[in-house]
Amino acid sequence: MALPTTSAITLNINGEKHSLPVDHRTTLLDALRERLDLTGTKKGCDQGQCGACTVLMDGRRAVSCLQLAVAAEGREITTIEGVADGDTLHPVQQAFIDLDGYQCGYCTPGQICSALGVIEEHAAGWPSAVTADVRPEAGPPPLTAEEISERMSGNLCRCGAYASIVRAVARAAGVEADDARTATEDKETAA
Repeated sequence: MALPTTSAITLNINGEKHSLPVDHRTTLLDALRERLDLTGTKKGCDQGQCGACTVLMDGRRAVSCLQLAVAAEGREITTIEGVADGDTLHPVQQAFIDLDGYQCGYCTPGQICSALGVIEEHAAGWPSAVTADVRPEAGPPPLTAEEISERMSGNLCRCGAYASIVRAVARAAGVEADDARTATEDKETAA
C-alpha cells in the first residue's frame, strides 16, 4: 500500500490562516509564491545560499526555499507582506527607503526580514562570529557596522548596496547611522 504524498495543511501567515493541500515535497517558498500569491518573498538561488527568500518563522529568520511547507504548519510565519502596519511602514522598511538600502529591489524583501531577525537576535544578546565577548553576562555587544555586516552576511545583494543596508539596519535598531557609516567606511578604506 502506497503512502500518501499530499497533505492538507494550515499555515499561519502574517496573522491569517491559510488551508491548502500540498505535495509533501513543496517548499514553503513555493507554497507562498505559487499557491498563496504572496510573491514578495523572492526565489533566488533555490539552494539556501542567497537569502532572497528569507521570512520569519516564530520570529526567527528562515530561508523558505529549504523549509518544507508541511513542516511549517503550526508556526507563525511573517513574510514581507506582513511587516508593515497597514499603510504605515515598519521602521526597517522606512530606513531602507530613506538610506537607499536597495537598488534593483529584488533582494530587499529578504534583506528586510533578515534585518528584523538581526535586530531581535542582537537585542536578545546573541553573539555573532565577530562578537569579542560572548559570555552571556556581557550582554549584547555594540551594534557596529562590523556586527551588522556579519549578522546580515547570509543575504546577498547583487547590486552591492551593502553600505546602505548596514546604515538602514543601524538606523532601524536605534544606532547612530553616522557611527555605522564611519565604521563601514573605515573597513572599506582598510581593505
